[in-house]
Amino acid sequence: MDEHGRRVAVRGAGASQSCVTRSSLRTAPPQCLIVGYPRAKSRDRAEERVLGQTKNGQKDAYELILDAIDEGTYKPGDRMVESELADRFGMSRTPIREALQRLETQSLLNRDGRSLIVASLDHNQLHELYAVRAELEGLAARLAAQHAAPEEQRVLREMVEQDRALIHDPDAMARANRRFHRQIQLASHNRYLLQQLDLVHRTMALLATTSLAVAGRPEDAIGEHDAIVRAIEARDGDAADEALRTHISKAFETRLKLDSFDDV
Repeated sequence: MDEHGRRVAVRGAGASQSCVTRSSLRTAPPQCLIVGYPRAKSRDRAEERVLGQTKNGQKDAYELILDAIDEGTYKPGDRMVESELADRFGMSRTPIREALQRLETQSLLNRDGRSLIVASLDHNQLHELYAVRAELEGLAARLAAQHAAPEEQRVLREMVEQDRALIHDPDAMARANRRFHRQIQLASHNRYLLQQLDLVHRTMALLATTSLAVAGRPEDAIGEHDAIVRAIEARDGDAADEALRTHISKAFETRLKLDSFDDV
């Protein structure tokens, strides 16, 4: 260590012991290198770039790709090209490749020859997805009615009121809808339930369109959200469970109608 607390490293096979003595720092030969904090920070940044993540809270490659699918940047059937994704997200191809492999194991991507494409859901898969979603989210609403703090109740109520202004913007409404459901899940205060719901909502990202684009659906959804929040505010777990199940059922029904139009 030098007098500033920096680490002194010896580089080169011919470096002598005198390299690391404090008295010889000023006359150290070229093979001696003082490694200070700026160099360490630079190394950390380089490592983070290779890993596809940073230490300042930014998302990693897996989350970035999943978000891009969820937002519709990549739709079912689109090819996922490593080099293009690396350029888009500003990172090396190694974390991109690992993220794609992870998404494939979760059935969010499928093989098409040597390429990976965004998966799509058939009718049976869609039915299974909504059935599981209704069960898990109904439970989340029930638990939220039991455990939500007054502050969490107020946040849910504010979301309902603010979302009324979004009924003519399906994309904004869809984002607000995801936030609303996520807030209910957090208010359940059950970490294991949240883990299972995360799996469900990753798969929901494969739905290429939002049911909230159907005429009249945004207004109905707001009314359904209001009923869910009223039940949570009343600490009525049965009513909260039923209201959320009804909401999911209506969304599924709308989804089926939407898909039937696409098949024509």
